[in-house]
Amino acid sequence: MRYISTRGQAPVRDFAGVLLAGLAEDGGLYVPESFPTLTPHDLRALRGVAYPELAARVIHPFVGDCIGYEALLRLTRESYAHFNSPAVVPLVQLGTDIWAQELFHGPTLAFKDMAMQLLGRLFDHVLTKRDERVTIVGATSGDTGSAAIEAMAGRARVDIVILHPEGRTSEVQRRQMTTVHAPNLRNLAVDGTFDDCQDLVKAMFQDLPFRREMRLSAVNSINWARILGQIPYYVAAAVALGAPDRDIEFAVPTGNFGNVQAAYAARRMGVPIPRLIVASNRNDILARFLASNDMSVRAVEPSLSPSMDIQVSSNFERLLFEIQGRDPGLTAATMAEFRATGQMRVADAAWREAGAVFTGFRLGDDETLDAIRALYASAGYLADPHSIIGIEAARALVRPGVPMVAMATAHPAKFPDAIEAAIGSRPPLPVHLADLYERTELFTRVPASLAAIEDQVRATVLRNAA
Repeated sequence: MRYISTRGQAPVRDFAGVLLAGLAEDGGLYVPESFPTLTPHDLRALRGVAYPELAARVIHPFVGDCIGYEALLRLTRESYAHFNSPAVVPLVQLGTDIWAQELFHGPTLAFKDMAMQLLGRLFDHVLTKRDERVTIVGATSGDTGSAAIEAMAGRARVDIVILHPEGRTSEVQRRQMTTVHAPNLRNLAVDGTFDDCQDLVKAMFQDLPFRREMRLSAVNSINWARILGQIPYYVAAAVALGAPDRDIEFAVPTGNFGNVQAAYAARRMGVPIPRLIVASNRNDILARFLASNDMSVRAVEPSLSPSMDIQVSSNFERLLFEIQGRDPGLTAATMAEFRATGQMRVADAAWREAGAVFTGFRLGDDETLDAIRALYASAGYLADPHSIIGIEAARALVRPGVPMVAMATAHPAKFPDAIEAAIGSRPPLPVHLADLYERTELFTRVPASLAAIEDQVRATVLRNAA
């Protein structure tokens, strides 16, 4: 399996090279040169298969000769061994043809664990084989950081620096990051938005001397391995509900387009997914694009669903590459204009191609609280502010006879203020996090300055090299 950059000016790499590179040197994102196929026979053969084995079977064609199947199966089994549900990603029926797939049974109570637990082990496997060490930098709007820290803290061949926008995550999200104390870890609270944090990470990767000096790698979904770790749960839901002999549709709460990009990859592999719902909060740039070809950046507005408070969705570039005929020059030019002007011009034919698969949906804060309250009253099911947006999208857009799966991306206890506002009480944290509010926090406040961030990264690496 070979990987190419969406902008066409970076080296073609194998899976291990893409894992360690993260962002391509030309600023683009790596994508498979071609997608492997799951035939109807392959999909039927996955029915009833335990999730770790299903994940290994789905992922293996993407890693090629870099990791043997038996080694990969060992990694997937280790990754999901300690999830709180034996099904790992259980399906819960919420209505006629409407299901929620719970992705929050991992250690940090969010869907990011699904890929991150595997990613930590993939880094260990590849770095040990190569006898190398890397510095991981990542930006988080709330959940990526804690999942990355849980997966990477204490690992011998990795230093990790996580940027989060100060004051723009929930307290639980922040504390899950800042109460982990490990010598290879540094948390940075950035005076800015998630988009600022994400831009700073990309700027570090494009500072090629710094990138080489620090041996940078990424855990954000700019790293293809993150997307890869999320594809299996779409396959698992589809085969459980009748694929390949039945169509399945998904409603995905998303800000950075990574989770729904994994669903699109499953579709490209042959899973019968006619339609994908992109569920947004008030930061609705993706919904606006799908409705009217309006990809224009507006100010990020804080919301009850902070992990989706994003205006510049990194992974959209991967879809842009596909709908523009896999033309790297056109993709690079389109992205350059978007960054310069805040507006993305996409030809009507390409926009219609996206609209043939993706449908947008938007839910504001008041509607989010109303929906949490109504679902809890009617079905006894408590959804967090992100998951409920996907569930409401599913309810609004489900087609009779076609299962619609809403991705439940976080445990409600991660957002106690919103839950209390909706139903009048705060959900308890699971036992392993019960003392979270008593733990000591450790983080460094920094301005949204590339020089300041690079100084912190260098200080972390030099401290651990001493």
